[in-house]
Amino acid sequence: MCGITGWVDFGRDLTRERDTVEAMTDTMAKRGPDAGGIWLSAHAALGHRRLSIIDLDGGRQPMTAGTTALTYSGEVYNFRELRTELTARGHRFDTRSDTEVVLRAYLEWGDAFVDRLNGMYAFAIWDGDELLLVRDRMGVKPLFYYPTPDGVLFGSEPKAILANPLAERVLDTDGLRDLLSVAKNPGHAVFRGMRELPPGHTLRVRRDGLDLRKYWSLQAGEHPDDLTTTVARVRELLEDTVTRQLVADVPLCTLLSGGLDSSTLTALAAGTSDVRSYSVKVTDQPGDNLDHVHARLVADHVGARYEEILHSTVDLLAPSVKAAVLTAYDLPIAKGDEHASLHELFRMVRERSTVALSGECGDEVFGGYRWYRKPDAVWSGTFPWVHSGRSRHEGLDLLFAPDLMTKLGLREYERDSHDSAVAELSTVAGEDALEARMREVTYLGLTRHAQVLFDRKDRMSMAAGLEVRVPFTDHRLVEYTFNVPWSMKNFDRREKSLLRAVGKDLLPAEVLSRAKTPYPSIEDDSYDRILRDRLRKLIGAKNEPLSPLLTDEFPEGRLTRPALETTLQLNDWLKAYRVRLVL
Repeated sequence: MCGITGWVDFGRDLTRERDTVEAMTDTMAKRGPDAGGIWLSAHAALGHRRLSIIDLDGGRQPMTAGTTALTYSGEVYNFRELRTELTARGHRFDTRSDTEVVLRAYLEWGDAFVDRLNGMYAFAIWDGDELLLVRDRMGVKPLFYYPTPDGVLFGSEPKAILANPLAERVLDTDGLRDLLSVAKNPGHAVFRGMRELPPGHTLRVRRDGLDLRKYWSLQAGEHPDDLTTTVARVRELLEDTVTRQLVADVPLCTLLSGGLDSSTLTALAAGTSDVRSYSVKVTDQPGDNLDHVHARLVADHVGARYEEILHSTVDLLAPSVKAAVLTAYDLPIAKGDEHASLHELFRMVRERSTVALSGECGDEVFGGYRWYRKPDAVWSGTFPWVHSGRSRHEGLDLLFAPDLMTKLGLREYERDSHDSAVAELSTVAGEDALEARMREVTYLGLTRHAQVLFDRKDRMSMAAGLEVRVPFTDHRLVEYTFNVPWSMKNFDRREKSLLRAVGKDLLPAEVLSRAKTPYPSIEDDSYDRILRDRLRKLIGAKNEPLSPLLTDEFPEGRLTRPALETTLQLNDWLKAYRVRLVL
């Protein structure tokens, strides 16, 4: 995995800026605990922190070839095939790493090399007098940038950019709107002046400016295969993807929830290697969530070694955990208990393994969420998960000043964001209205909803130095399934019909027939009471950074947990990150 950062400035000599570049690089230490390095030239500086996965002794970065330098994060899973092709073209390799393959591929094919990569990645290449930033097709790995008068700053996380004095820590109306909305718009990064490189894009930085280019996107089209052929093709793609993603020179495991997605991946992995699997169990959690029971069933069925990672509600409420989550994420979040739970799970998994396979994005690829099957949500004219009552700003109108909420116009913003997303898709001639809308809903899930999950997974895992791979995001699988008709994805009227058919010979019957359950969140009422008490103190303080934006008295109306979490974390974030409000 790793963390990258850098600075291009055509107006100054960056060889004199080592201290600043080191400070930027040091912010990525948890992403890359094994090694670090910087590379300086007159107008470009690259920083790297390494989490060693493949070729532990080689692959150190930044890596150079002549006047070309690379700082790289992620994994390219087809690096062996590319290496063979490049060797045949006369390239000679000094390491076994995929990093060197990426560098040599660029030298051989130029910008077109991105079309040949299969993986999750974000990297920067300085080629003598210009910079190329690249992000993977699905946006699994993050990459932020901050234009300056004479160049650009960039990094895997905002904190790397903010370590440079040129970057201002300002939150304006647009940034606050992004924070409080569930509409994640590609390219937005909350801090004023900062941007996130959209998935499937490159950014070229030259003396005369910045050039953003899209090199990949999902395209609507007809699906030529029948159900039997489709199931076989999906199985083939998944088998190949899992096999590729099992390559590592360090201990590897699967994150096994007992749901269909992670169970299928674990079964496929166990068929080719000795697999360890881990799941989370909240020891003092009431309710009937039986993830760990089904996870053990799967592990026993496929022959995987299995262990439950235990923590309690008290663990997740600890101020140290809350602070660690905020530091890892760089932004306030709406579902603090889920992020805290993942943070602790990943921390404890990292004590046992360095790489983990996750079922993330299976619901977006195969249509697993409940809102796929709710006509009122599907046809709501906005993001279906918003209509289904999971809007993060539900209750915020009771906490924030009415004139501010009117100015933000969150509902209108989300509808506009929905409409602009849908407009990105072309239509298929002769397709009926339901099939067309379900393709739109799938597109929203893959390009908007999944991005929030990728952010959560990336920040929480990399805070522990754990690489989490996501086989369901393989672009070949996503491209193929995207145009599978909804009638085929839902052929037996159950969620993820297609994936159930793919895994019917792999999994126990109890798991195949199990309905989807969400990631376990805290159900203890004491958690909400503690949040309310903390918020009551915040509103009463009057001298906190957020005080000017809040109502004068604690509202007694219904407040959702996301509203409580978001408000409390927003205030903590303003203080911890020294953010200036300009609204």
